[in-house]
Amino acid sequence: MNETPLLSAVNITKTFAAVCALKDASFDLCACEVHALVGENGAGKSTLIRIIAGAVLQDSGEIFLDGEPVRENSPSLSKSRGIAAIYQQPALFPELTVAENISIGQDCGGLFGRVDWKARRRFAREFLDRIGAKIDPETTASELSMPQQQLVEIARALGANALILIFDEPTASLSADDTAHLFQVIRELRSQGVGMIYISHRLEELSEIADRVTVLRDGHTIETREMAGTTREQLIRLMVGRDLSAVFPKRKVHIGEVVFELRGLGCRAAGIKNVDLAVRAGEIVGVAGLIGAGRTELANTIFGLRAPDSGEIFLRGQPIKIGHPCEAIDHGIAYLPEDRRRHGVVPDFPVSANITLASLKKLSSFVGFDFGKERAVAAEYTRRLGVKTPAIYSPVSTLSGGNQQKVALSRWLMTQPSVLILDEPSQGIDVGAKAEIHELMTELAEQGVAILMISSELPEILGMSDRIAVMAGGTITAILDREEVTQDKILSIALGN
Repeated sequence: MNETPLLSAVNITKTFAAVCALKDASFDLCACEVHALVGENGAGKSTLIRIIAGAVLQDSGEIFLDGEPVRENSPSLSKSRGIAAIYQQPALFPELTVAENISIGQDCGGLFGRVDWKARRRFAREFLDRIGAKIDPETTASELSMPQQQLVEIARALGANALILIFDEPTASLSADDTAHLFQVIRELRSQGVGMIYISHRLEELSEIADRVTVLRDGHTIETREMAGTTREQLIRLMVGRDLSAVFPKRKVHIGEVVFELRGLGCRAAGIKNVDLAVRAGEIVGVAGLIGAGRTELANTIFGLRAPDSGEIFLRGQPIKIGHPCEAIDHGIAYLPEDRRRHGVVPDFPVSANITLASLKKLSSFVGFDFGKERAVAAEYTRRLGVKTPAIYSPVSTLSGGNQQKVALSRWLMTQPSVLILDEPSQGIDVGAKAEIHELMTELAEQGVAILMISSELPEILGMSDRIAVMAGGTITAILDREEVTQDKILSIALGN
């Protein structure tokens, strides 16, 4: 590594309203380095990279590029200085071709200002080849898969002469094969002298791809160390400030009578067929399976997003009909969906409105809506679930992923459900927030709530479930007790063995 870092952030402080997002935080990046930046949601990672990228200006502290102080910054200035960010959701123009997306902002014009399409295609092909991306430059961006879109963004950044790349949760939506290819690209870029900041909640990835790691906690830089020899347990301890021996705080809970039961449930539109399942009071039933097995589709059918066309649903032994989410809610069934940004919260609504959205009847009377009661209820749930927010009237979009998940969960807890369906409850949140969500699940089970938990993380399935239902081909193919199950056994059944 060079003696002078490509980038240095020194004693950065940033406050939003009454919340101090960063306090004297420091970070540096060298050429030919992948430097991981980790911390719980709300630790200050996003604020720091936004300051580096010029989207936000720090209150105090300094940024240095190649040892020279950055006096002014903005997104365009940051880009001109060779800094580019690759976010979890690629930001391509969907109706433009790959070549057009890569060439945006570059001088690929011809005589008299005409567009030189051949030059644009050559330009795009050069940088796609540099990262080993087998993508036709004439392909429309909307036709690309998520991994392909990420590669195009990387090629676009390199085409803009980027020497510093920021990867923000790049593997969150990628398969194992796509992740392996991305890591290959990152290693190649590192060998070409590019410095990369790598942010991920998947701590197990860091030993494979990172050279150094910096831990942030509550806006402070806790420690920077070599990744070699650093364990996942050590990182967790630095991130949360304590030993986190129980990410899955499962306790023995009294299991009561059957609360919720499916008998031969089917929905042709959702690809669900002949599902039999019972969930008892205080029980957490995990639903495992491969992508496409029908787990989310089953949840949608139970909640009335897709009306079932065969079979029966029973609540405390009585048959019920659910053809719409309102009917599910009226029966005491709550559903926390997988994609919280699209379906879990309303980003532009304040925290208070998001929390009360499913319980408006409770806050309304013949004289109108009780806004004072809404504020009181929202304050109570943010306190109860430990939601970190400047105020209950702050837009949910300003909160971290883990806090958005808590707001979405608060909405359904306010309905006082007897059945709670959780689809990927800890997806995209850090280990500290995961432990808090799991602890809350255990508390709800102790209160007698019947919980159906869908998860792609087998450690979560094994750590939190009393029983595990394995799905394949739109139906449940096996139900296993906690004591008899292993990861290998779940995978074997999910694969049809």
